[in-house]
Amino acid sequence: MQENNENTDELLLVLLDKCDRQYQEIQRLKSKLKDRTDVDALQSSYEQTISLQKEKILSLESQVAYLNRRLWGKTSERFIKEDPRQRRIDFEGMDVLPEEKELVEKAAQELAASKERRTRERVKEKPVRKPLPEDLPRKEEHVYPAVDNLDDNTVWSELDPEVTEVLEYEPGKCYVRRIIRHKYALKDKQQEVASPIVTAPLPVAYQPLSRSYAGASLLAELLIGKYVNHLPFYRQIQMLKQMGVNLPPPTVNGWFRDTADLLRPLYYRLKELVLATDYIQVDETTLPIVQEEKHKTIKGYIWMVRSVMDSLVFFHYDQGSRAQKVVLPLLKDFRGALQTDGYEVYKVYEDKQGVLPLGCWAHARRKFEEALKEDKTRAEYALEQIGLLYEVEREADYRNLTYEERAQMRERLAYPILVVFEKWLVNEYPKVLPKGRIGKAIKYTYGIYHRLTRYHLDGRYRMDNNLAENSIRPLALGRKNYLFCGNHDAAEDAAVLYSLLGCCKAVDANFRDWMLYVLSHIHDYDTDYTKDLAELLPHKWMQKNSKEKSKKI
Repeated sequence: MQENNENTDELLLVLLDKCDRQYQEIQRLKSKLKDRTDVDALQSSYEQTISLQKEKILSLESQVAYLNRRLWGKTSERFIKEDPRQRRIDFEGMDVLPEEKELVEKAAQELAASKERRTRERVKEKPVRKPLPEDLPRKEEHVYPAVDNLDDNTVWSELDPEVTEVLEYEPGKCYVRRIIRHKYALKDKQQEVASPIVTAPLPVAYQPLSRSYAGASLLAELLIGKYVNHLPFYRQIQMLKQMGVNLPPPTVNGWFRDTADLLRPLYYRLKELVLATDYIQVDETTLPIVQEEKHKTIKGYIWMVRSVMDSLVFFHYDQGSRAQKVVLPLLKDFRGALQTDGYEVYKVYEDKQGVLPLGCWAHARRKFEEALKEDKTRAEYALEQIGLLYEVEREADYRNLTYEERAQMRERLAYPILVVFEKWLVNEYPKVLPKGRIGKAIKYTYGIYHRLTRYHLDGRYRMDNNLAENSIRPLALGRKNYLFCGNHDAAEDAAVLYSLLGCCKAVDANFRDWMLYVLSHIHDYDTDYTKDLAELLPHKWMQKNSKEKSKKI
């Protein structure tokens, strides 16, 4: 009995120990469940996210389908009944049926016969100049030959005159200049004369371009409209059409090329005068060009050279290149001060004898303005110092100082600022990130600091290249309107017009009056080599006009 009780106690102890272990395991698992996220809530969140993603995908699929319809589908909103004979491919077989082959052969034969008939009927037409509209007002001008005794009916008999019509332009209207050249025949055939028939010559002033009915006023209007008022030729053609004149675009483009060729000797003379001075500014800007081989627009460059003291400017185009190979031959004979930005191609002039490179403070200032958001403290300090240098120039302008007095003021006020600012650049550059904006600004400025500070040597020199950039601005405005030049030749012709009209703007000359004068008198220099083409440049024309006005007074 006692032995059974002992076994029972041991069994109870084992059972209690086992229950205790199970209880501990259950408690341990419960504690882990408390640390984990609620599975039901997590599952609900996942399902909600998946639902939103499905809705977003459906919305994007709808947008893609709409865009595909807009790009590739029908643009008409009206209902069009489906064509019952719409082409369909039989996917059970790709073999061409005999009847289909027969239809194709018949179609090919009919098209070949039509082509042969059109070829026989085609007649090669020669381009014929259309007569000027009859409803345009006419202004007649009579020209007589320079021969004695024309009034003597016993010596000369008048023949039918030769008539030349030239299209001219006045603000708001067009008219036709009708030039009547009288012709006479000698009655006495035995007299020894150079020619028995004499005709009044056509004044070259009435017809600047040979074999063209474009008058000087019309050419001036077209060129000023495009290169001063930034109106492309096709817009001007539309405007003239409203006045009753319908000009073919190829004709207008031909006039542009011929006029540029007519003015090119004057352009070359301008270039000689600019490069003969001892202080110029050089800059370059983009000019989009159509590349005929690839049939696309490429970015070309056109160079600008300005004579600061004479207010003369010319543009130079060389296949749209910005490389050093362009500027070296362009400035090979120049001697004097050369003011540019920090473009690398100008470094070669540091060691060229007779050339003094100058820098542009405006470009350096822009670098620090771009760094204001990155390093406000350093950028503001640099801008303050540059502002002080410009304040010296404003004070000199206010006092209307001479060049010598301006140089003295720069030496007294600007030079100390330049010295301190250079030391600041050297000390601050190791403290900034080289590739950051402030680092690039300091590096750029210090790299050309010797050029930037040379302006104080001569009162004529300017702090920046802003005058050059002002000369480029009309070209920048123009390319936004006519977008590009058709080829390299058109870009060279544009450089001629921009140069001469840029000189007009520099001296505040009237564009139209100057262009009319030049187109009417440029042929006076064709054979008389004692005359200088420079007399036709805007500043010379202005001087001549002022002298004539003073004489009248």
